[in-house]
Amino acid sequence: MHCKAKTRKTMSQTTRQFLAAAAPTREMIDRFLDEDAHNWATFDPELGYTLKTCTLRDGIDGSYTLGHYRPGGERQMVNYAQRPCRINTYGDSFTQCHQVSDGETWQEYIAAHLGEPLRNFGVGGYGVYQAYRRMLRQEAQNGAEYIVLNIWSDDHYRSIYRWRWLHIDSFRQRFLDTGDNEAYMFHANPWVYLRLDVQSGQFEEHKNPYSTPESLYQLCDAEQVYETFKDDFAVQALLAQRQVTDVDTAILQEVAVALEVPHDFSSPQATATTATAALRRYALRSSMFITAKARAFAQEEDRELLLLLSYSGRDVVAACGDELRFDSEFVDYLDNEDFLYVDGLRKHVEDFATFNGAPADYVQRYYNGHYSPQGNHFFAFAVKDEVVDWLEPKPPAYREGGPSIRRVAAELA
Repeated sequence: MHCKAKTRKTMSQTTRQFLAAAAPTREMIDRFLDEDAHNWATFDPELGYTLKTCTLRDGIDGSYTLGHYRPGGERQMVNYAQRPCRINTYGDSFTQCHQVSDGETWQEYIAAHLGEPLRNFGVGGYGVYQAYRRMLRQEAQNGAEYIVLNIWSDDHYRSIYRWRWLHIDSFRQRFLDTGDNEAYMFHANPWVYLRLDVQSGQFEEHKNPYSTPESLYQLCDAEQVYETFKDDFAVQALLAQRQVTDVDTAILQEVAVALEVPHDFSSPQATATTATAALRRYALRSSMFITAKARAFAQEEDRELLLLLSYSGRDVVAACGDELRFDSEFVDYLDNEDFLYVDGLRKHVEDFATFNGAPADYVQRYYNGHYSPQGNHFFAFAVKDEVVDWLEPKPPAYREGGPSIRRVAAELA
């Protein structure tokens, strides 16, 4: 759900009104911090939150999905879990595989095929930067020789959000309205994030300003929310897209100039278009910064890094309809800097070419909001060849010479 200029008008709304409406209640924070409650997430001082074992009624055909998380933070492994693991995967909900049960993730489909396990450290809602910081922490504790960083459509933007809660107002109530058997999904509280220094053009890493459970209650104060976030570029860009009455165009112009984005503030629609373009470039440039740091880390630690690019159903529909991709600047960067990556959007376009029908009908085969089990199966085999080529020695299913396949099978039993 990457950001596009909004067409709906909220001309009567002000910045203060928008931010005041976002302030959570103390009861919401109480529930989130209750370790005994059936919650989807649990507080984390650096990353805002990590995940807990839970059930949600969000699967295919109205089914419940079961997600179990181990003490180390990874999702429960199913296939070859008893075997040594040399692959750790990081990212957002398309890495976590939200809306499917444990054995239906793309990691488990690959593991079953290769004959060796993959750890899944994905967390729904994370951006590229938050996934990278999770990677640094976990690799210091439970490192692997091979590291996968999966980047989804909206993840570029989340890296620069100080408080993602402000940017998902259309989803917030859905997180809170859960059934008796479902986990409470309050999350998207503040975390570590990136900021662009408009003078130097360099990105700066910032700590979580709400790094204690007690500090979260400050967000219940509408006036503090207003004073803290009203001058935030990403917030002002969102407000411009919503066409509120008092957008601070000076903040937008400063960033647009720094990033060499053409700017026009002559009308609310022109301002929204400028804000969207500046926000997109800001976000994609932040991902360039992060992936460079991730590769440097892997090289310093003698690890191997593979980037996977996954996409929303909306982006797949657009690409299959021959629309220009929103992240071409980032993909060009990966090519120019010789990153090892797999482009899931290209994989979908190639797959779509083998079908008759409309792009929207094609997407329904694989998506249930997130990937359905069928979608995770598609993604697993879309990236399988590159994963096999990447691994040395080859996984059991692809070993040549040495022990016979019957001996390999006996070892895996």
